[in-house]
Amino acid sequence: MAVVDIGTNSTRLLIADVGGEGALEQLYRESIVTRLGDRVDATGRLSDEAMKRVFDALAHYRALIDAHATAATTAVLTSAVRDAANGAQFSAAVRERYGLDARTIGGDEEAALTFAGATSERDNDGQKLAVVDIGGGSTEFVIGSDGVVDFHVSTQAGVVRQTERHLRSDPPCSGDVDRLRDEVAQIIDAHVPSAQRADVTRLIGVAGTATSCAAIELALEPYDPTKVHGHTLTRATAQRILERLTPLTNDERRAIRGLHPDRAPTMLAGVAMLLEVFDAFGLTELEVSEHDILRGAALQLAVDPGAHSL
Repeated sequence: MAVVDIGTNSTRLLIADVGGEGALEQLYRESIVTRLGDRVDATGRLSDEAMKRVFDALAHYRALIDAHATAATTAVLTSAVRDAANGAQFSAAVRERYGLDARTIGGDEEAALTFAGATSERDNDGQKLAVVDIGGGSTEFVIGSDGVVDFHVSTQAGVVRQTERHLRSDPPCSGDVDRLRDEVAQIIDAHVPSAQRADVTRLIGVAGTATSCAAIELALEPYDPTKVHGHTLTRATAQRILERLTPLTNDERRAIRGLHPDRAPTMLAGVAMLLEVFDAFGLTELEVSEHDILRGAALQLAVDPGAHSL
């Protein structure tokens, strides 16, 4: 089976075999930074240039999907498409041009799939977990234990959205970063109740900000998902990365070992947001996970290949 995740900042592909009891064997995985959500926060529309970047990635992915002769294929579209006035037309084009069962999912559904993917291989030990997915246009917080979700919310904070709102100079001034962090702290405080946060004993970070922080700390070149998955990222390390990135221009950030050049323009916002997540939950460590919404959608597709919603 194949799952495509068309997000605000990147378009990703997972091709996998799913066996009995949810065992998943990854056959192929790829991520391309397509910046679909570029300026959606300001204009309310997906631009022609941004859509073309996604279409180019999907043409590449369609060839890979066909080569693997997958039995079931789906695509999930998230924050940028939900927010855009022309999101429905874009979704229709994805279905018609590339033969993908493309569906725009809501923030709650996105959160549930992310939690399912991130916790699919964990033991049921009763530990209260918070899975945090810092995306391009939204950030999902999902809290639960033993595979059961107790609380979930999708917030209007993401690396593309917050970069466009606050980090307009290159390099940004420290005051801009402070204002970004203040806004994110207020968003978390307003949408993730303190009582829910207080019970969490472990953070799990999925998606590009968390995985990129791990890759930077490990100085990975090329990127190695086997070293990133399960890596423990501390708040102190995230703070050092923020201090390293802040005075640099985008071109200088692109040269950092472990950071994919295409993520350089939004990485500063991502690390700043991650620090606010640490502080909101009062925790100093985060487990980095390669298992995310792609895995959750693949597991759901295996259960019900004919489902009209994930």
